[in-house]
Amino acid sequence: MDTPYGWLFFGNFDLALISLYLFWLFFAGLVYYIQRENMREGYPLENEDGSATNSLLSVPEPKTFKLPHGRGEYQAPDFKREARDLALAPTSGGTGFPFAPTGDALADGVGPASWAARRDEPELDGHGHPKLQPMAKVGEFAVAAGRDPRGLPIMCHDRKSPGKVSDMWVDVPEQLVRYLEVTLDDGGKRLMPMTMAKIKADRVIVNALDSESFKGIPTLASDAQVTKLEEDKVSGYVAGGYLYTADKRASELKALGKVLSEPT
Repeated sequence: MDTPYGWLFFGNFDLALISLYLFWLFFAGLVYYIQRENMREGYPLENEDGSATNSLLSVPEPKTFKLPHGRGEYQAPDFKREARDLALAPTSGGTGFPFAPTGDALADGVGPASWAARRDEPELDGHGHPKLQPMAKVGEFAVAAGRDPRGLPIMCHDRKSPGKVSDMWVDVPEQLVRYLEVTLDDGGKRLMPMTMAKIKADRVIVNALDSESFKGIPTLASDAQVTKLEEDKVSGYVAGGYLYTADKRASELKALGKVLSEPT
């Protein structure tokens, strides 16, 4: 009896197992593709001495992205190194040991105060307008709940005030306060991340910095918008104060404890 050739072929193969193998191959290829696409920024990696690292995956070919709102094109990866020298020195001759700041860590932007070299342009909303704007320039915003901090003094961990809150910078699409604008006693202005401030009835507490360090917060190029690079610098500076002003904070607490323990 003649047997169809199709039955002879498939009779020796497990179609379900073949389908499973094909799925595994497809999934492995998908993971490989996604991982290479993830390497478009920040790669190729380097060792601590600047030499290239060995990687199982190669960096993908450059791809050109067209940016919205007429901002031109961006190519990734661009294989360009960041054009700045970090004020850091190794703490040991071997690899894997931490680096220590060699200067003013807050001003140099290293360690906890580090910042990424983002594009020096404001983040835009879906209509091409800057997302972050001062409330004084956005007339339709008002404080709906909580304490309005405008007019309150900033109180740092040394119990001194470098200035007062003069405005709030809001994320217009999200309708959230992102930064407090502080006018210093000398007339200068600084931005303070809202998440690093505690608003009280009569003051705004900033535990991360002392009054002198507060004046060193990076300034903005415009009083109407903040760029992504400026945001990173401001946030890194204030956040780094928790570590880099720890010695000052410890000595102040020790002095306060001594005063409180003295008999009156």
